[in-house]
Amino acid sequence: MPGRKLWSYVEIARHINVQAETVRHYKRHGLLPHPDRLDPEGRPRWYPQTIRHWARTRPGRR
Repeated sequence: MPGRKLWSYVEIARHINVQAETVRHYKRHGLLPHPDRLDPEGRPRWYPQTIRHWARTRPGRR
């Protein structure tokens, strides 16, 4: 999916209305989907549709 914007912890947090640290916690505990890509510095990034699907189907969502 070249040319598509990838989301960081901040964009994910904004999408699900939590703090970025909460999203990092989800990642550390295996609660986020596997990152779609790593940026040049090795930070995980996700396509918006990956996170939107996860947010709709995650257990305990509000």
